[in-house]
Amino acid sequence: MRILLLSQWYVPEPDIKVHLLGKDLVARGHQVTAITGFPNYPQGRIYLGYRQRLWQWEHRDGVRVLRLPLYPDHSRSAARRILNYISFAASASLMGPVLCGAADVMWVYHPPLTVGIPAWWISLLRHIPFVYEIQDMWPETVVASGMMSSEFVAKWLGGLAQFVYRRATAITVISPGFKCNLVAKGVPPEKIHVIPNWADEDIYRPVPPDPGLAVQHGLSGRFNIIYAGNMGTAQALSNVIEAADLLRDLPQIQFVFIGDGVEESMLRRRAHERGLQNVRFLGRQLAVEMPRFYALADVLLVHLKRDPLFEITIPSKILAYLACGRPILAAVAGDAADVVRNAGAGVVCYPEDPEALAAAVRKLYTMSPSEREAMGQAGRAAYLANYTRQVLLGWYEELLTEVASTRAGHSRI
Repeated sequence: MRILLLSQWYVPEPDIKVHLLGKDLVARGHQVTAITGFPNYPQGRIYLGYRQRLWQWEHRDGVRVLRLPLYPDHSRSAARRILNYISFAASASLMGPVLCGAADVMWVYHPPLTVGIPAWWISLLRHIPFVYEIQDMWPETVVASGMMSSEFVAKWLGGLAQFVYRRATAITVISPGFKCNLVAKGVPPEKIHVIPNWADEDIYRPVPPDPGLAVQHGLSGRFNIIYAGNMGTAQALSNVIEAADLLRDLPQIQFVFIGDGVEESMLRRRAHERGLQNVRFLGRQLAVEMPRFYALADVLLVHLKRDPLFEITIPSKILAYLACGRPILAAVAGDAADVVRNAGAGVVCYPEDPEALAAAVRKLYTMSPSEREAMGQAGRAAYLANYTRQVLLGWYEELLTEVASTRAGHSRI
């Protein structure tokens, strides 16, 4: 098949799913072209080695990558963030149909919702059916994250979402809750396919702990609860600072933040103002290095804001945690909590409740190392059965093949 991928984000940006999908489809004998923007996420600045121009072609692992200009931004300014999204939608709509070449099927990565505009336009002009992958539910996500509060804009986004859903040949979602959300909005259930995210097995796997790395980053001899990933409003990590304050009586315990985001400076400030000695920030690290840090964790933490939207969300970090075989503390509800609970991979507590989080930490701290190790092994087994790239790639390939058949006039999915 000739497969077109459309995504605002692409490697070397840290969200690598689109490229891995393209690379693996190439390895299976397909021709793959990706349309994306110039890399700027998450700092909101064009990466070194790139210079914006009208378009740029590059090749990565057999994938032809077409980069188109956009307004770089990842600030807390709603206006600038909207400009970032709209600018890519505009350049992809104008240049995408001209430069993309022939394709049998298109796979579209959402967020942002605005990527649905060029998806529809390219599909219309080039007669390419498309699969629309939903990673975040809009407008709910932008409201829950605090990025947008206007009821008018939310209603407009909801209308745009319905427009895109109707024109997609098939829709993929990452959780059962997402499917229920779409069905409640009138999307035919047979059009929706649940395909969970994966964690890259080439990166995320159990590795032996490195004592030198532990000493280098102040992790040696401590009970380390490691949070890794974005530090934004959706993660509500100020709750972790509150829980750390409640655990001063157990100096062996420390919370370790790895990553960055719009709330990182606020979290650092709050920890400093409270004089917390049990909170440590290590900054952003390369993805390939993360298993070495996870190996030093007694517990891996995932945390989300208390919101109905996040009850149907499964953060990708949970799957990376499962892959690395470490016990998980999940301060989440709904589908994400079910993944951890059903796998027997850790302890679940209610989100944005510092007392509940502190109590869960105490519970894990008092467990024997063998009990925690059993949780990690159970999580690893669940990962191998359900969340590896190779398992899920087969699901995508089958769906793309079926959707491509609609181009020849076959029945719609």
